[in-house]
Amino acid sequence: MSKKHTPVWPIYKRLLGYTNAYWVFMVAAVIGMVVEALAGYHFSKLMEPLVNRGFVNPEPRMAVILPLTILGLFVARSAATFVSDYALARTGRSVVRDLREQVLEKYLHLPSSHFDAESTPVMVSRLNFDTEQVTQASADALKTLVADTLTIIAMLVVMLQMSVKVTVAMLVVVPLIGVIVSFVGKRYRRISRGIQDGMGSMAQTAEQSLAAQQEVKVHGTQAHEISRYARLANRMLGLNMKVETTRAAASSVVQFLAALALAVIVWVSTREALAGRLNAGQFMGLMISMTAIIPSLRRLTSVQSSIARGVSAAERLFSILDMPVERDQGQKKIGRARGELSFEHVMLRYREDTGVALDDISFVARPGTVTAIVGRSGSGKTSLIRLVPRFYEPSGGRITLDGVALDDYPLADLRRQVAMVGQKVILFDDSVGANIAYGMDASDEQIRAAAEAANAWEFIERMPQQLQTPVGENGALLSGGQRQR
Repeated sequence: MSKKHTPVWPIYKRLLGYTNAYWVFMVAAVIGMVVEALAGYHFSKLMEPLVNRGFVNPEPRMAVILPLTILGLFVARSAATFVSDYALARTGRSVVRDLREQVLEKYLHLPSSHFDAESTPVMVSRLNFDTEQVTQASADALKTLVADTLTIIAMLVVMLQMSVKVTVAMLVVVPLIGVIVSFVGKRYRRISRGIQDGMGSMAQTAEQSLAAQQEVKVHGTQAHEISRYARLANRMLGLNMKVETTRAAASSVVQFLAALALAVIVWVSTREALAGRLNAGQFMGLMISMTAIIPSLRRLTSVQSSIARGVSAAERLFSILDMPVERDQGQKKIGRARGELSFEHVMLRYREDTGVALDDISFVARPGTVTAIVGRSGSGKTSLIRLVPRFYEPSGGRITLDGVALDDYPLADLRRQVAMVGQKVILFDDSVGANIAYGMDASDEQIRAAAEAANAWEFIERMPQQLQTPVGENGALLSGGQRQR
């Protein structure tokens, strides 16, 4: 897979495109966040009359008006927070569901050569871990970006209304914060790419050890397998600690810069007060606004890690979604083939950098006869059979079915002509009947007839639920002989 770094914005923009289907929730979320920011704005504005008319020059009616106003603001803000949080969560989880379905669908339509290059645990890691990271970038991070940005803007408006001079003095630290955010974002994304690759490697190592647990026990290699997994786990620990160190350092620096801005506000405010241009209520409004800005700045810095992880995960997922599917351009429909299969000077090379798996193979398998493919181990028997349902395409020569080249048939039509029994037993975690009828809309009578033909009904009828009996993962609830039937 390419390690070329793609710019963040095109990936994030494409990811946000998945939220278009849930625009109603997004509109509700934005309205909720705007109401949150407006509530914060009015609360900060309320500080001037609260101090000046409630304490410095008390007015009796303010003892009733101000508490009711504060209560109303926070009721509105609480309702808005609920709406925005729910709407964004609904959007984020829906995007994750859609991506999981699309990625699995794409995997099932990719050429078999892709499965030679990418292991099953890595693919499962993409479906589970990578998609989960996406929700943080599409919902959680979006909430922070929009809500905290609106809060900062609202608080700056309050501060400008209170004192332009004090606000301008405070803004001198903004460029420094921008530099920190930019640096942190680049570092997060670089580390996040390593974390996602590492998760796939860990899943692959664990799956290999657990699937071969009997062989591991027989050879006494538990310590070796644990050591392999521990090396990967320690690497993941190091990468995650880099993320946490960067996050903590950035947050501390931003907090210091915010404290510096706060000190500047106090210094400039006292000078303005001495000159009679700032009263106690306005000063309190400035301080409340600044204390609201500080946590928003910290969250905006920290959210870079969520965005970086989400963008790196989305980049990996999009790389799968952008892959070309199996070539399926055949136009010649076929219902039931006669079954004459002809190989004409067929050659197969799996990759350009490998040797030839099959070279100049020619033979005809005629209808109504049995054709056995024999040869020593590694001679290409399995490779040859894989060409029939077009799991792989010949590198040279051609294969015909009833005189028509295989690639002239639609894939679905061609594969309906093929019944395949693989070298290993594959059973899905479903019922006995569902596994027998896999891929067909068969009645119970047809399923039973198939079971009887395979000499399997004799043990199926003794099962607690007969055809509805679960078989477990890969037939774990069946005996070895029952699985083979």
